[in-house]
Amino acid sequence: MNRSFDIVIAGAGIVGLAAGMKLLEEFPGLKVAIFEKENMIAAHQTGHNSGVIHSGLYYRPGSDKARLCGSGRDELVRFCRSHDVKHEICGKVIVATRDEQLPALAGLFRRGSENGVAGLRMLTPSEVKEFEPYARSVRGLLVPGAGIVNFAQVAKAYAKVFLDAGGKLFLGVKVEKAKDFGSKTLRVETGRGEFQSRLLINCAGLYSDRLARSCGLSPACRIVPFRGEYYRIKPTRAYLVRNLIYPVPDPGFPFLGVHFTRTIAGKIEAGPNAGLAFAREGYSRTRISPMELLEILSYDGFPRMLLKHWRTGIGEMIRSFSKSLFTRALKELVPAVSRDDLEPAGAGVRAQALGREGELLDDFVIQQTDNAIHVLNTPSPAATSSLAIAGRIAAMARRMPAIQTGVSL
Repeated sequence: MNRSFDIVIAGAGIVGLAAGMKLLEEFPGLKVAIFEKENMIAAHQTGHNSGVIHSGLYYRPGSDKARLCGSGRDELVRFCRSHDVKHEICGKVIVATRDEQLPALAGLFRRGSENGVAGLRMLTPSEVKEFEPYARSVRGLLVPGAGIVNFAQVAKAYAKVFLDAGGKLFLGVKVEKAKDFGSKTLRVETGRGEFQSRLLINCAGLYSDRLARSCGLSPACRIVPFRGEYYRIKPTRAYLVRNLIYPVPDPGFPFLGVHFTRTIAGKIEAGPNAGLAFAREGYSRTRISPMELLEILSYDGFPRMLLKHWRTGIGEMIRSFSKSLFTRALKELVPAVSRDDLEPAGAGVRAQALGREGELLDDFVIQQTDNAIHVLNTPSPAATSSLAIAGRIAAMARRMPAIQTGVSL
């Protein structure tokens, strides 16, 4: 096994794979390897999301999320078309169900327009019915550029392009730390021994902050895992939702609220909620890691976050245990949905960065050192933005002395 590379990427989720692909496009002579601790790619956030191609509507104008989602969406759609990845630009409807939500809905329209989201249109209740006949609304917002795809299939296509370009992918190999080895070289320690590299790119997702700390960085945030649970509408009732129906989100909470999504496979999913997970890979309520939970609870920002969001947080946790409350939230959007229409459909875990002052960071966070790039906060819309994020990583790498030499180890 070759143990010397120019670039080592930790994590074969969609961002890590996109980064590997982009780096070999830009630096075809370099040796690039991706190390993934699981025995498959896209094992965590990439393979456990609702599969929505986001438009860039929600994000603060001028933020990285706004810029990279807009450009990343367009690049993603082009990639899917050219690599025969099944996808669909079906549009979505955001519905205000109460008059007090109308100012926030109007704010979304203004924000989306500022972000360059094309085709936005305010809808009357009767116009909402033309798109989603069973939705309840006092007003709606049409977002025609939203779509659906299976991001695990996108990741698989990225991996193929990466491997065809000469990249190396190692599964079942966890990157544990990296430290200087002299001559502008890193010693990358893994569960399968040591490797040498000029540059480490940390795309470790749920463990990105922990890997950054093991490399000597002191990031100003900590990953807090939030579990999002899904239900599936029974096939006999799937007619209740045509495409995507979203609520008006709470502007103070970086989650979109439970919503309806038609998957690329034709199923209708409902969710996710956003409850605190008791392990970084806490895909079930019974999965508890005492050490990881203590790590979260002892972080300075956690009690400050609770003070800001305790009411919302308690509501999300209770709804996690109550199918009836979950159903009640869904009935706000589609009153005809009943408890008996819902079947469990698994869960995902979102790696959400939390700042020391208790703020849930609402933008992407990528930190660079002399010989590493640490991708520390890339929640939704990271999958939609993956190629644009990868372009940002490649641009950062281009300016680093270890890559400017162009000489392989």
